[in-house]
Amino acid sequence: MLMNILITGGAGFIGMNFVQYLLRNTGYHITVIDSLTYASHPKEINSLTSNSRFRFIKGNIVNNNDIERVMDQQYEAIVHFAAESHVDNSIQSADKFIQTNIVGTYYLLNQLIKGYAKKMIHISTDEVYGTLNSTQQPFTEQSPLLPNNPYSATKASSDLLVRSYYETFKLPLITTRCSNNFGPFQNIEKFIPTIVYSAFNNNKIPVYGDGLQIRDWLFVEDHCKAISLVLEKGKVGEVYNIGGGNERKNIDVVKQILEIMQKPENLIEFVEDRKGHDRRYAIDSSKLQNELGWKQTHSFDQSLEKTVQWYINKFKGASL
Repeated sequence: MLMNILITGGAGFIGMNFVQYLLRNTGYHITVIDSLTYASHPKEINSLTSNSRFRFIKGNIVNNNDIERVMDQQYEAIVHFAAESHVDNSIQSADKFIQTNIVGTYYLLNQLIKGYAKKMIHISTDEVYGTLNSTQQPFTEQSPLLPNNPYSATKASSDLLVRSYYETFKLPLITTRCSNNFGPFQNIEKFIPTIVYSAFNNNKIPVYGDGLQIRDWLFVEDHCKAISLVLEKGKVGEVYNIGGGNERKNIDVVKQILEIMQKPENLIEFVEDRKGHDRRYAIDSSKLQNELGWKQTHSFDQSLEKTVQWYINKFKGASL
C-alpha cells in the first residue's frame, strides 16, 4: 500500500531536511505544499521533482483554494512545519505570524475533520514554554505555556488549537516541541548562519545584550529522526519534547564558530538586547527516549563544524 505523506512548509529549513530524510530512508510518497517565502529553497525543491515519490504544490495553507487543491487524496499523515518563525520579524509585525501559525493550523485541522488525513504531526517549539533561569530544570511536556514574544505566542496558540481539536473532536493529533535547530538550509537571518556570513565577509557579528543567553542546540538531522519516529510510533493526543541536550551560551557559540573559521574575536559587536529576549531554553527529551527509543547520533562539535562548512560553501557559490 502506498504511504502518502503531506508535508506543509517542506521547502523551508527543517521541512527541507525532513523531506530529504524521508526520501533517503523510507518508501513514502511525499507531497509538499509551500508558498515559497523568502526563507524557502525553490531550487532544491525543483531538483526533487524528478523523484517519482515526490510532488510539489505551490500554495499557502491560509488559502482554502490551495488547501483544496492539495487535498486530492487521503494522506497517511500530515506533518505540519509551515510557520513564520523569526522572532525579530514577529516583534516588527505579528500579522503574518497570526495568519500562518494560527489560522493556517486551523484550516489544516478542518481537513482532518473531513477525513483527508489519518493523523497530523504538529511541529512546535520549546519557545512556547517561555524562559528558564540558570537553576531551573529543563522544560518537560507538563511545563506551562508561557510565551514571551509574538512568534512564540502564535505557536502556543496553535498548540492549544491542536489540543482542543484532539479533546473535542478526538482527532488523531500529535505535537512535538523542539529546541534550537541548526544545520543546512537555515535562512541567513538565524543565529548561526548570521555568524558564519558575517565572519565570512569579515563584518561585525551582532550579539544581543551580554551574549550570555543560553540555548539548547539540536542538529536538524537528529530532529528529523525524532519526527520520523513520532510519525511511526507516536501516540495520538501526546506531546513529545525533542531537545539537543547541548546547552551553550550564545557568546560561546560565536567564539567556537570564529575558531572553526580562524577568524578574530574582535569581529564580535555587542548590540542592544532584543525585546522579550528569553534568557535560557532547555528541554527534557526523556519521554521521547524512553517511550519511542530516540537518541541523538550527532555530536554538537562535529555537527557545528559540518554546518559551518556547508554555509561557507554556499557563500562561496553566492547561493543560499
